[in-house]
Amino acid sequence: MQNKLAEIPIHDIKPLVEIHEYSLYYFLALVAFALIVFAVIVYFLIKYLKNRNAYNVRKDSFHQLETLDLSDTKKSAYAISQYGAVFKDDSPRHAEMFSNLNERLEHYKYKKSVDAFDEEVKGYIELYKGMIDV
Repeated sequence: MQNKLAEIPIHDIKPLVEIHEYSLYYFLALVAFALIVFAVIVYFLIKYLKNRNAYNVRKDSFHQLETLDLSDTKKSAYAISQYGAVFKDDSPRHAEMFSNLNERLEHYKYKKSVDAFDEEVKGYIELYKGMIDV
């Protein structure tokens, strides 16, 4: 019986045709794009989390100047010189103002006992604090 089937010619079966299939390439491109987007998101998230808790010297120095108690004149003079030096390089105007303020504070620094700040020095201190941009 197999002989008879082998002798019958088959005319309606066509040979295999090559089909160009690009779905694998589309899938790989989509996966690569998704990985790149994911990596960018992770990078910016890590950068944000690192900078969120970063210590800001300028902000801390400005806070110390703002909350400074001027009743203890000697400690205040030293603290103003220390914390104010952070901002002296902002502009030539800041540098000049800081040097003027420092000259006026010299009178209160190197003595055993000192009087309270006079109004002129207090005005210079407030003016310098007002010039600072944080």
